Amino acid sequence: MKAAVCAAYGPPEVLQVPDVPRPSPKPREILVKVHATSVTVSDTYGRGGFGFAPWWLRFPVRLAFGLSGPRNPILGIVLAGEVEQAGKGVTRFRPGDRVYGLTGMRSGTYAQYMCVKETSAIGGSPSNFSDDQAAAIPYGGLLALYFLTRAGLRSGQRVLIYGASGAIGTAALQIAKLSGAHVTAVCGPTNIDLVTSLGADAAIDYTRENAPPGRFDLVFDAVGKRKTSAFKVACAAGGALTPGGKYTSVDDRFPQLTAALLAQLTAWAEAGRLKPVIDRRYPLAQIAEAHRYVEQRHKKGNVIITIPH
Repeated sequence: MKAAVCAAYGPPEVLQVPDVPRPSPKPREILVKVHATSVTVSDTYGRGGFGFAPWWLRFPVRLAFGLSGPRNPILGIVLAGEVEQAGKGVTRFRPGDRVYGLTGMRSGTYAQYMCVKETSAIGGSPSNFSDDQAAAIPYGGLLALYFLTRAGLRSGQRVLIYGASGAIGTAALQIAKLSGAHVTAVCGPTNIDLVTSLGADAAIDYTRENAPPGRFDLVFDAVGKRKTSAFKVACAAGGALTPGGKYTSVDDRFPQLTAALLAQLTAWAEAGRLKPVIDRRYPLAQIAEAHRYVEQRHKKGNVIITIPH
């Protein structure tokens, strides 16, 4: 089978697409024929050797992920495809089922086939979505739903989302609106129309504003430590919060992403209430180019990789 392989940490060019052995499912695993995946910011960190991390943290991270290169050289954590084979003891899925979700630290989705535990954050794909569209939901959707739920998102709140035009931000904006919140979306000047089309009640260009307009019950930083602006600093300082308000960030803790959370996203997607946001599509052969684009940090929503068979 074809797979994008990262033999050593480095720039996008380290990614090659050779022929590799096709895996076989172990007990309680399914073999998925992958039709689409997504290049996430997390993928670019893994390929680059976590250079964003402070020196004292970089070694422990590499010790877990791989010292000179990823322990699993096939990167990718998002999948959308079809169950090819079910391992012994699998009860949730059968061959032919359309599935999507996240593999987490296991990685391996930049390939024509991959094995994943049936207990992972995977489930049946939204019946009204193509595989490309399905691959645009799990990464941003699961992270946004986890952090917003943990922060106590509820109807009637005033919510500010910083980084509202990325994969996590576009999902967070939609989820907050679905929950009955009044949402102020913060993004760059070229993405104002996008966040407005997704339902934002107000949109702010962070390059022109240095402070939030008023106070909010919940401020969600969907970008994290990789990007800072005067506007973000002002939000993090606490002046943007109402008494008892909460500030939460995607960097706050290691999230627990589950199949139950994915099921909620699926229900919203099938009801037409959660929309996939896709910036660009690349074939697997152009995986390095896709990584270069994502590293520019200007993508709108998701960058999808289509995988031919």
